[in-house]
Amino acid sequence: MVLRLVLCCIYLCITVSLAQTESQVFLVEVDFTEKGFEFHNLQNISKNQGYNNQPFFANDSTLLYARNNEAQTDIAVYNINEKTTTFFNEKTEGGEYSPKPYPKTQEIAAVRLDPDGKQRLYRYSEAGSSPIFSDLQIAYFTFFDENSMLATVLDGNEMDLIFATITSQKADTLLQNAGRSLHTVPIAKALSYNAMNDFGQYDVYQLDPVSKESFFVCELPIGVQDYAWWDDDKIFIGSGATLFVYDLFGEGDWQQVTSFSEYNMTNITRLAFSPDKKHLAFVAEQKN
Repeated sequence: MVLRLVLCCIYLCITVSLAQTESQVFLVEVDFTEKGFEFHNLQNISKNQGYNNQPFFANDSTLLYARNNEAQTDIAVYNINEKTTTFFNEKTEGGEYSPKPYPKTQEIAAVRLDPDGKQRLYRYSEAGSSPIFSDLQIAYFTFFDENSMLATVLDGNEMDLIFATITSQKADTLLQNAGRSLHTVPIAKALSYNAMNDFGQYDVYQLDPVSKESFFVCELPIGVQDYAWWDDDKIFIGSGATLFVYDLFGEGDWQQVTSFSEYNMTNITRLAFSPDKKHLAFVAEQKN
């Protein structure tokens, strides 16, 4: 309870933006032992002005993220072993966001925002790009398999949560006023999303993609809407310069696991674990 009150106080004093203008992508090594979580070798892998955000692991050694590229946002590919950054695709007229591997292919899916305001989900390969859905204004997404996904679509100033099938181009609306943090639960054949509750905070739910039934997982602290699954039982969030974990079979509250305050860091938001759980990527702002 004390920790929850502290988090509430922190976020009452912070205005959270959906897009950090000077965000950086960090990478840190993770060990999980009998003593708990340990984090080593923190690196700023973007080291780039402007918007650098939305990390997602393509595999254990490859991290995708949206990177500022001469005033445009493109799909960056970071090789962890070689410590190199390249761009996946040639520049388009628009900007690419939320890159993720397209299942069972060598392609990447990403949201494109064109200069005319048109926003669509595209698939990218070395040969070019093509829209995945012709009409849906998708904002965020996560794949269930190569033919279906959980996504949010724009609805005025809010987002609706949908489950969409690619071959049929059909989408079922599941709820309104959804959040941006959509995930595949690592081991279970399930998806997860967050939605705003009656108190203006975000709750995390797990979704059965077959039955479309959801069940409540936990409530996120005030001001927090980004989270990441470590496994089927543990969820991570960032608050300020600190990481917290929620154990579904634990004490029922958020527990601090580490702080990066010594690195002059603040406003940790989006997080992603590598499939082998040896690395954590997250977005934060760093004071000079």
